[in-house]
Order: sequence, then structure tokens, then C-alpha cells
Amino acid sequence: MSTAPLGRLQRVELREAWPNEAQNFTPWLALPENLTLLGEAIDMDLEPHSEEQSVGPFRADILCRESGTGSWVLIENQLERTDHNHLGQLLTYAAGLNTVTVVWVAERFTDEHRAALDWLNQKTSDDIAFFGLEVELWKIGCSLMAPKFNVVCKPNVWTRQIASETDTSESKQFCWDYWSGVLSEIEPSGILRPNAKPQRRQGMRFDVGWHTFFLKATFSRVKKKKLGVWISCRGPHGYENYLTLKESQREIEKAFGDTLEWQSTEGQDQGTLIHYIEGKDANDRSTWPQQHKLIADKAMSLYRAVKPFIDPMNSDSIESDERGE
Repeated sequence: MSTAPLGRLQRVELREAWPNEAQNFTPWLALPENLTLLGEAIDMDLEPHSEEQSVGPFRADILCRESGTGSWVLIENQLERTDHNHLGQLLTYAAGLNTVTVVWVAERFTDEHRAALDWLNQKTSDDIAFFGLEVELWKIGCSLMAPKFNVVCKPNVWTRQIASETDTSESKQFCWDYWSGVLSEIEPSGILRPNAKPQRRQGMRFDVGWHTFFLKATFSRVKKKKLGVWISCRGPHGYENYLTLKESQREIEKAFGDTLEWQSTEGQDQGTLIHYIEGKDANDRSTWPQQHKLIADKAMSLYRAVKPFIDPMNSDSIESDERGE
């Protein structure tokens, strides 16, 4: 019985794909599709925010937001084995940015630096997480090179709680079921575009017809139990649009009926308005009806509060894209 010919995996030097760390590797890693690949290794949905983020006189490689919780994620990357300089940098950046999740990507982790991250995970609270990942490149024959991320360090609490979700399909179904309930609460309002579908991850974007603004919600299963709803201002005028909304903060929060966290970084074309609801455990299915109604009510309230301000800017952004700007 004949068998199909098989190839042999070949390890590729990282600098064949990325000759320079700052000019090649960091921009590559910051692309959404590559952050998705990295996020799959640590079971997180990563949403890009900025590259070379200023922290005093220093610059952090990549700053992201975790879609599942809305919290900041700092990524420090290098194309060699780990060193003391990068360890010091990531701690300095994390403190300066008040980041709760730190991801260190390198070609190889030394035993000392692996032990350092393990120690940090043991000594810090459950709200703070340190990940260490080694990056590899592989190919078969003349095929394209393929990256692979291997987790070498992760928080103990993360290990315990993620291990309880051994079936990835179960986790995706959980998210699908959760957001189905939320959508059923929102759909009668008529604010969603037709054929809205639940998503299979902890962050959900509601399609309300905006172009460079996004209405989102999230729940947390792994870390601190909370729900969240927010508006993201993106696109070439994201930061400018965020400032326009910020000028009307009092009116928006009055219409929303609660306070919002206003987050942005000057010089970056984006900004965010977030409202968190603490102490809600998505794992408790008995409280899902109350949670679904709560998220739906908050999302609809936020939508209605900002809609009079966003609609003129949303129309302008569509016209600009149609003109090719």
C-alpha cells in the first residue's frame, strides 16, 4: 500500500524572516493577525493599541488591550535569548503604564529569567500576570516559514483555571451561548443591524452601523469577575474623535446614567470610553438572565448616550473613505 510523500520539519533562524528586531519583528508581531496567533498561545483575545509606546524617556514595544477584560497587555519582544536589560525594561514599562498583563517574547529563555517570571507570578496578586514565550520558525522543504509560540512561563492561577476548560470547543460554545442571551435582550430595541450573530469569544462587538466607532461588551471567566461595555474610537481620526466626545463628557455620562473611564494615549489614533460592572461571575449560569439584561441595558444606554455625538463624525468618516482619504 503506497503512502503520500512526507516532508521533514526544518528549524529556521529567526533573522531569516526578521533581520532587525525593531524594524521587522515588532511591526510584524503588532499586526492583528499575528497578535491573534500569539493570543491563542496564552488563551487571550488581543486587540492592538500602539507600537513603541512612550513610557517616560523609554519606549515599550507593543501595547494591547485584552478583549475579554478590556485590560492593558504589554508585550516586550526580542530576537535573542532573554537578558537582564529586557527584564528591567518590561518591569519599568509595566509600572509606568499600569499594565496588568506582561508578555515577554524571546528566541530563548534562560533558566534565571524563567525563574524570575515564576517568582513574580507567585508574589503578585491574581490580577497581575507575567507570561514568557519562546518564538520559533519552521518550514517543510521550500514551503513558507511558519511561526510557533511556546509558553514557558505563565501564572499559576491562569494554569489552574484554564486547565478547567480543557475543551476549547466547550469554551467557544460557552461564549456563543452567553452572547446569544445578550443579543436576545438587545434585538427588540432595533439598534443592531440585521442578522447579528453571537461571537465565540469573551469580547463581543455589536454592529450598530458605525464606521470607525465600535460598541463592545465583555465578560471575564478567568481573572477578576466583571462585565464591561465600551466605545472604541478607531481609524485615522480616532484620537481626534475621542477628544470631541471627551468635550461632552458631562452630557454623555448624564445621558448614560453612570460614570465612564476615559482612556487614550496622546499621539495614537484611538481612544476608549469604558464602564465596568464588578462582581459578576459569568461562570454562574443561574444568574445569566440578570447578567444578560444588565449588559444589554448598559450597552443600549451607552449607545443612546453617544449616538448624537458620533453620528456626525461617523458620516464624515464614511465620506472620507469613499473619497479614498
